[in-house]
Amino acid sequence: GVVYRAIDLETKKVVAIKKVFQDPNYRNREFTIVVELDHINCIRVFNYFFTNEKTKKDATYLNLVMDYVPETLYRVLRYYKKKGMDFPDPLGKIYSYQMFRSLAYIHGMGIVHRDIKPQNILVDTSDHRLVLCDFGSAKKIKPGEKSVAYICSRYYRAPELILGQDKYGPRIDIWSI
Repeated sequence: GVVYRAIDLETKKVVAIKKVFQDPNYRNREFTIVVELDHINCIRVFNYFFTNEKTKKDATYLNLVMDYVPETLYRVLRYYKKKGMDFPDPLGKIYSYQMFRSLAYIHGMGIVHRDIKPQNILVDTSDHRLVLCDFGSAKKIKPGEKSVAYICSRYYRAPELILGQDKYGPRIDIWSI
């Protein structure tokens, strides 16, 4: 999808609007997941609406109105690299803690993100709040259900996907392989 920065005319608050094509042949997992999220370190959806584009054979788009968080972890890390500075240890600890909190929350709900990368981690540099976003590849895991490795980001694949491990299946000691 494409993300736009907008102003909510009612509240005068800056928001992000993610516009996603609604393919009638597929269920939109992202929508069903993000509307359930209620955690300070996960993206929050305030509202949603549908739009049509007549120019594209009546294509329907879902528009998610969400928190606006100004930066990504990717841009923050790139800033320090360009300045030739080490990334501050305290920030690394603060961001890691918040990332683990968001992961514990979504995993507690049976959700796997499947596309964690610095571009999908938002950072508000004014208060150093970290927010996990882009649940477009996410899904709820059900006992006995297999996951496929190719749905993930090309930069990262979880070891359990590569090794074919099921969340509820036997543990594999990757150190002995």
